[in-house]
Amino acid sequence: MAEEDLSQLRIDKSRPAFRAARGKRKTVYIVASAVIVLIVVLAAAGVFSPAVRVDAVSVQKFYPAQSFTLLNASGYVVPQRKAAVASKVTARLEELFVEEGNKVKKDQVLARLENADLAAGLRQAEANLNVARSSVDQARAELNDARVNFEREKRLLAKEFTTRSVYDAAEARYKKALASVAGAESSVRARQAAVREARVSLEYTYIRAPFDGVVLTKNADVGDIITPIGAASTAKAAVVTLADMSSLKVEADVSESNLGKLKVGQPCQIQLDAIPDKRFDGTVHMIVPTADRTKATVMVKVSFNHLDPRILPEMSAKVAFLSREVSAGEKTPRKAVNGKAIAERKGGKYLFIVKDGRAVMRQVTTGETFGEMVEIRSGAASGDRVVLDPPERLKDGSRVRITGQ
Repeated sequence: MAEEDLSQLRIDKSRPAFRAARGKRKTVYIVASAVIVLIVVLAAAGVFSPAVRVDAVSVQKFYPAQSFTLLNASGYVVPQRKAAVASKVTARLEELFVEEGNKVKKDQVLARLENADLAAGLRQAEANLNVARSSVDQARAELNDARVNFEREKRLLAKEFTTRSVYDAAEARYKKALASVAGAESSVRARQAAVREARVSLEYTYIRAPFDGVVLTKNADVGDIITPIGAASTAKAAVVTLADMSSLKVEADVSESNLGKLKVGQPCQIQLDAIPDKRFDGTVHMIVPTADRTKATVMVKVSFNHLDPRILPEMSAKVAFLSREVSAGEKTPRKAVNGKAIAERKGGKYLFIVKDGRAVMRQVTTGETFGEMVEIRSGAASGDRVVLDPPERLKDGSRVRITGQ
């Protein structure tokens, strides 16, 4: 009986419950295998390794002159000849012939003030001059007649063909004619002076350019009252502001302690914020012989060796004072990076470029060395962030964290 009972204890593998249990175990094995493979892959990729803390610098545009720069200073482009052109008389502005940015020549008329009364005064002075000149002609004709009559009476008196009284009358008439001519000529000179005065007064109503230049600002409009003093709240003193663009120089403030590094004629390079892709050659023009006690600085004026039409007054500028002239081959900017960022691996030179929190190992070709900067000819672009002093354990693809971030 016992053997019969044991024979009945068999597993029926065809039953549905058994098939379901075996399927669940197989799924667990597959999932576990996938998890293990994923962990191995992530570990190989460095996901579970801690990020390496590194310092980073950028590949940048580098000018060779930076390697022999003695001093840097900032300042502004300032025209050395600048004028606020105003009027000498008080009148209403009737015409304005220029606007901002116009180039003008010396003595060119920029504006005209109301001058109808002065023009009429000039015409009246010219008419009075003509009258005075006619009076001179009349007086000279009278003088000529009196002279002829006097000479005739003089000859007749010598022959006793006339009386003394007639001779005296002819003489008096002659002297009176002489005085009349002198008076008429004096009147002409007075009228000529009046004409010149009227012309000068009329000329004051024409505002002219004192030198060749460019209009920087327009300070008044047609209809404004122009006055030399500008006392009234609605009055304008200057009509326009002009600058001689050929006189542009950079005025930079230099610390008193650094003056020993500078001298007149010293070569410089000028960088303008408005034109960042170009550096202009310059020369120290003047060290102004006075200091600013509030800032402990001295103004240094730097002239441009060649003026560019893009250079405008009041542009901010940075000046690099150099120890020597820049050669032709040193004027072109290079791509460069701090030499400590270059690692020598596998017989080549490499940079570790930081991208998305990882270090990408890239081989580069280097060029000239300028101080601590090394030229990068290929393999990296300007602006790339690279690891400075890469440690030996840093590999391609390693997770990195930049110090300070």
